[in-house]
Amino acid sequence: MQHLEHEIDRLQLTMMDLESLVDQNSYARLVDLFVDALPLEDLGFRHINHESTGRPPYHPSVLLKLYMYGYRHGLRSSNKLHQACLVNVEVWWLLKGLRPSPRTICYFRANNTKAFKKAFQHFVLLLKEWQLIEGETIAIDSFKIRAQNSLKNNFNQRKIDRHVDYIDNKIAEYENQLNEADGIKQEQEIKEKIDFQKEKKRKYKAIEKELNDTGQKQISKVDADARSVVLHRNIVNVGYNVQAGCDSKHNLFINAQTGSVNDTHALAPMAIEAKALLGVKQMNVLTDKGYTTGEQIAKCTANNITTYSSPKEHSSQKNGLYDMQIFEYNESEDTYTCPAGQTMITNGRWYNKRGHKVKHYKTKACKGCSLRKQCTKNKNGRFIERNYYQPDVEQNQARVEANPDYYRQRQQITEHQFGTLKRQWHFTYTLVKGKEKVLSEVYLCFSIYNLVRLIQILGVDELKSKLGELVLPFYDQIEAFLAVLRGCNQKRQIDLN
Repeated sequence: MQHLEHEIDRLQLTMMDLESLVDQNSYARLVDLFVDALPLEDLGFRHINHESTGRPPYHPSVLLKLYMYGYRHGLRSSNKLHQACLVNVEVWWLLKGLRPSPRTICYFRANNTKAFKKAFQHFVLLLKEWQLIEGETIAIDSFKIRAQNSLKNNFNQRKIDRHVDYIDNKIAEYENQLNEADGIKQEQEIKEKIDFQKEKKRKYKAIEKELNDTGQKQISKVDADARSVVLHRNIVNVGYNVQAGCDSKHNLFINAQTGSVNDTHALAPMAIEAKALLGVKQMNVLTDKGYTTGEQIAKCTANNITTYSSPKEHSSQKNGLYDMQIFEYNESEDTYTCPAGQTMITNGRWYNKRGHKVKHYKTKACKGCSLRKQCTKNKNGRFIERNYYQPDVEQNQARVEANPDYYRQRQQITEHQFGTLKRQWHFTYTLVKGKEKVLSEVYLCFSIYNLVRLIQILGVDELKSKLGELVLPFYDQIEAFLAVLRGCNQKRQIDLN
């Protein structure tokens, strides 16, 4: 039996068009319709209009289509995208044979950071109009990506001190060698080593001054906005902590932010932004315990956002003494009852503790209490601290405990998307520097994910139909304009005859 050798002879002259080479259900066709449906000028993309003189630029729709196609298939760098323009038939069709240079491709992403965000938000509002996003329940979670900044070029005070101590020890070692040096040549070599170490020390001292001037706990020398983050299983790298909000109806992305290295202060900004974008009056938010802080929950409540955030264990010390949670709080009287049945009262004053307001509750009955050894080692007796936002935390906990099945939807809404972005699309690192540019890359990925997700929700034919309805009015205007031109040309020919 012979092998299958070929279907087309390489030397045979073939007549075909690009349209016939691209499958009707190709992702490239969806990208083509989607980008054509976007009001690029209103979204702020550059070079929609340009000077009549000089070399004409590429229309932003060309480069946006290239990015949306490339990122979906793991082609993210400008060089890889340029290579796709040379060898990929679907890209030939999508760009109509245009081959932008790597430099042009790179600068398009860098110069349209705000437009990428507006394009994503426009898409989200379109999905809400199609009733694919409800805005009733959203889940917020985060994932880490590596930055264009190595761990070696990230510094904190402890790291600087460690380097300076090492340099001081090396200088002291070289100075001892200098005293025992034999010959001018050996002395010169040792002095050069000492000068080299002193120069390194000056660099670290300059970094220390810059760190102190900024007031930050760490500083990155390549990407100033990047921070040291724990990626997974205590593996530390320099990168970004990306916040993502997803709607519960079809698990579609609705907003994103790049905040601090953890989730502590991200709940309210994310939830409020999502609520404002979707224009809903009330919203429920599901988050894990990393977001559970009283201040953030209170801000959400003030903005008519109901939180279902996983409760945290109380931060009181596990020292074998009575835990604070067994002290019963009486809300109407603003008192606590201790395990011995004594009432603990407050003077009503708020104290500042590490940026938080707390009240102190205590009782004089501690002095002769038989349970004192099991309760406290404080010579003045046991006292309880109650946070200003403790009522908000307790109400949130009560909601979660009363609706466990509702809260469990959180993982179903957000976890799958992160796996797709990281494992399939290799979005584990960013190619750009700075929060704004990193966020634009995130918005691009989220837009692509939502578009691909619609294929599963609507099917290719219905999605193409919906996108086509958005594109047709624009093409209708063009056709009307061309029809007028054709009519004018025909009239001119009649007049000439």
